[in-house]
Amino acid sequence: MQAEYKSSLSALPPAQAVSPASERLNEAQAQLGFIPNMYSMMANSPGLLDTYIHGYNLFRGQSGFTPAEQEVVFLAISRENGCTYCVAAHSFVADKMSGVPAAVTDAIRDDTPIPDAKLAVLHDFARLMVRQRGLPSKAAVSPFLAAGYSEKQVLEIVLAIAVKTLSNYANHVFHTPVDGVFADRTWEG
Repeated sequence: MQAEYKSSLSALPPAQAVSPASERLNEAQAQLGFIPNMYSMMANSPGLLDTYIHGYNLFRGQSGFTPAEQEVVFLAISRENGCTYCVAAHSFVADKMSGVPAAVTDAIRDDTPIPDAKLAVLHDFARLMVRQRGLPSKAAVSPFLAAGYSEKQVLEIVLAIAVKTLSNYANHVFHTPVDGVFADRTWEG
C-alpha cells in the first residue's frame, strides 16, 4: 500500500546522510552487504532511522521470541499495515534466515489459516493489537498466555508494533521500491 502523497526526498547514501544516520547506513552495508532502500529513505530523518534500528535490535535481542516467532510478529504487523516493502523483506528473512515454514509465511501473506497452532495464536494476537490500537480485552490476551507466551511478551509486541509503524509508515510515504534481494517475495496486498 502506498500513500497518495509521495515524498520528493531522495534516498541518501552514507556520505550525504547526517549523523547518526550515516553511521547506521555504514553499519548496514558492513552487516548485510548492501544498504536496504528503506534505510536510505529513512536516513532523511536521522532520528527515524536510528530509532527504528535501535528498537528493531532490541526486539530481536531481548523479546524472548524465537527468530521464527519474531518474523511472524513482523509479518503480521506489516501485512495489517499494508506495507508492501516490509512484507516482501520479512518474507525473505522468514524463508532464508528465521526458519519460518514456507506454509506459515504464505498463509500470513495470503490471509489464510496458519498451519501451526502456536504461531497462529501469536500472529492473531499481534494483528489484534494493531487493529485494537493496543487495547486488548482479557479474552484476547488469554489465548496468547495459554499458548505459553508471557505478559512481558505483550509489551514486546508493543515494541514490535512501534518499530513496524516507523518503517511501514515511512515506506507508505516514500513508496519505497523493494530491493532486488527481496523481489522473489514481492507482495501487492
